Amino acid sequence: MADANSDLDLSLDDVDLTNCDREPIHILGRVQSTGALLAVSPDWLVNHASVNINEFLEIEAPNIIGSPVGEILTPDAVHDIRSKLQLLVGNDAVERIFGIALTVSGILFDVAIHLSGRSIIIEIERHVPVANSDYTAYVKPMMARIEAAKNTQALCDTAARQLRALIGFDRVMVYKFEENGSGTVVSESVRGSTESFMGLRYPASDIPKQARALYTRNLLRIIADATDHGVDIIPAKNPEGLPLDLSMSSIRAVSPIHLEYLKNMGVGASMSISILNRGKLWGLFACHNAAPKGLPYTVRSAAELFGQLFAFLLDQRESDEERADLSRARELHNTLMAQLSEGDTIADNLETVFAGISTVIPYDGAMGWIDGKFTSIGDTPTREDFIGLAKFLNTTAPSSIYTNRNIAAVYPPAENFADKTAGILAVPVSRSPRDYIVLCRRELQSTVNWAGNPEKPVTSGKFGKEISPRKSFEKWKQVVRNHSEPWTDAEHRIADALRITLLEVVLRISDASLLDRAKAQESQEILIAELNHRVRNILNLIKGLINQSSGDAKTIAEFTQIVGGRVHALARAHDQITQENWSPASIQDMILTEAAAYLDDKVSRLNIHGPDALLTPPAFTTVSLVIHELMTNSMKYGALSGPKGHVEVGLVRLRGGALVINWRESGGPQIKTIPTRKGFGTTIIERSIPFELKGEANISYKRAGLEADFVIPASFVPKFQKAEDKMPILKTRDLVEETLTGDVLVVEDNIIIAMDAEDIMKELGATTVTVAPDVSSALTAIGETSFAFALLDVNLGVETSEQVAAALLEKGTPFAFATGYGDAYKLTKQFEGVAVVQKPYERSSVANALAQMKSGRA
Repeated sequence: MADANSDLDLSLDDVDLTNCDREPIHILGRVQSTGALLAVSPDWLVNHASVNINEFLEIEAPNIIGSPVGEILTPDAVHDIRSKLQLLVGNDAVERIFGIALTVSGILFDVAIHLSGRSIIIEIERHVPVANSDYTAYVKPMMARIEAAKNTQALCDTAARQLRALIGFDRVMVYKFEENGSGTVVSESVRGSTESFMGLRYPASDIPKQARALYTRNLLRIIADATDHGVDIIPAKNPEGLPLDLSMSSIRAVSPIHLEYLKNMGVGASMSISILNRGKLWGLFACHNAAPKGLPYTVRSAAELFGQLFAFLLDQRESDEERADLSRARELHNTLMAQLSEGDTIADNLETVFAGISTVIPYDGAMGWIDGKFTSIGDTPTREDFIGLAKFLNTTAPSSIYTNRNIAAVYPPAENFADKTAGILAVPVSRSPRDYIVLCRRELQSTVNWAGNPEKPVTSGKFGKEISPRKSFEKWKQVVRNHSEPWTDAEHRIADALRITLLEVVLRISDASLLDRAKAQESQEILIAELNHRVRNILNLIKGLINQSSGDAKTIAEFTQIVGGRVHALARAHDQITQENWSPASIQDMILTEAAAYLDDKVSRLNIHGPDALLTPPAFTTVSLVIHELMTNSMKYGALSGPKGHVEVGLVRLRGGALVINWRESGGPQIKTIPTRKGFGTTIIERSIPFELKGEANISYKRAGLEADFVIPASFVPKFQKAEDKMPILKTRDLVEETLTGDVLVVEDNIIIAMDAEDIMKELGATTVTVAPDVSSALTAIGETSFAFALLDVNLGVETSEQVAAALLEKGTPFAFATGYGDAYKLTKQFEGVAVVQKPYERSSVANALAQMKSGRA
């Protein structure tokens, strides 16, 4: 049991863990005799003192209550304490002074200062000279050693050894808390023949809730002598009747119950150092010594700093492991997205899904419940048993993974199939009615080694009806039945990523297979729920492009051109990805699409060689921005800005499957000096691929022209294929921009987009532009005006523009469709030959649509 003291009147029949949780361990009214305490008011009058203050300052405690501190301590000492007091930040801050003379005797002390309510607490200990008073010097070599640990277990093992070397205790344990408050010794360093506690588990009553709460505030607790019952603080209560709160005290006394607990363990001195992970108590360094043992304040401060730095490094290691889990989840996502065929249902592909899951989450059986159809492999409940289990799962939190290693404990009917399944992991893959993929694990009998019988954490003793700690800490084995192997945090994270992947598959399949509008609406609801995060990311990306591009432009027109170019590059990349149903897309097509948008008659000066590669959607978007910046920079300043410059793009496959992109410019203006100013475009080129894809980017400003080399990791390049010669298509591109005359109709339901389209039409020569937001307005305008050309947004919210297209077709008015859905939108057969302009609008894309109509190539 942790440091606790109870004045509760309890019988043993009443004893449970909540009794320990009510122990007032922070207001004991005593301090350990290794130190003395003064509590002073904000106007520096003594309001409390420990009765042993005379052993340190040669003054009697009763005589100084109410006296000014200046009559007890020297002016220099008061000044130094006041100065440290100014450095306190937050309610739980503690400041320390090592080797300070408090009285004219010149005897040196170590002092700790903190605030408690309306009192300033001054704790005094005898100063013990050490070889190095700079306690941070102890910690640096310790941290250097533990940083070499490759995983969490190795980190804990090394840290336990390093800490024991610093403090010299017989035993140093790394004690990790479980979710139920119990704790396990996960690492240990012991001296010689000292008994090992490695692997033992301690019940939650050993460190009750209020003790764990204190450990999150006061990070180091030392009990130098387990036989020391402490000395009183007088007066016991302030004039308001409240005891002094010693939560942050380093010499707070120990309750008789905890002293008995240490005696029963054979411990003469103990020290604990909190290990906090993101503000929560992950565990402790628990240190034991057979004989009483004090530590100089400098060494304790070094140990506390080591604990904080260890916690930071532990968080880093666990974050690394979490990132590795997410990487495995991404690989599973890419594999399943590539393997599941368009139009097939998840139910038709469950074997593929089960096989993919088995590579990252071990299981003994798996079940699928999709649209009322039951499929299973391995050891699982029957269909009849699962129907009841599914109803139970319907009561769990929606859109969340549910795991349980002892399902019968919360769902008693599971005892009927306990011989096959003890634990489950359920992945919901729809909303209502819920469909599931459920992984099953058989019973795994295990043994938990407790430090004593956990069912008897307390016994009757010399404290009468008070709680008395158990006397036996011999290993007590508990055989655990009806439990499966635990589902780890890593498996939970991977399963949650799988849930999102399968929902994405559901959406993709629904788009291809739903026959009526009602089912399409249901699919859209799931889409909104799961893709909301992706939409926010796109908006944040556009916002970032706008903010960061401001430094690259000198005028508003130039700023508009730069931002527009980058946004259109993203749009073109998105179009290519959506054309492949969010599957990997061709990098050759990406480069040629960018070339077609910008190079015009210079397209023949771009040469691509090497195998084509398919990039996953995240990589495709990132690389498209890099190519856009390289292309525009070359047009403005590089090889393509002159009459004879050329750009060579080489695509190379490395042995491990990674893709190398070599960009070489030649024949343009010579580079005389390396640019010193780096705009946002240069930042995109140099940092996007390393930052977002963990790849490589190397930029070299050669005299003959820019050279850039990029490496795309193999995880983003699922396939290489033979390159197709698509350059002739680009070379025959119509280079004459078509213009408009007369009246033009724009059918668009978004006012901002409509204004953008109106400006483009006027730039191309339209006399007047009529904007219609819906079908009714458009048909009215067609009846009143003879238009020379019309641009129709396909999707007008609750209706489409096909009726408008039919009216224009009947009148013989040329028109083009506009859509933000890429080529995935299926136009009706009567309009198959009509040109399509992709959003966002560009002058060049509208002009190209006009040219297509005139040439009959629409």
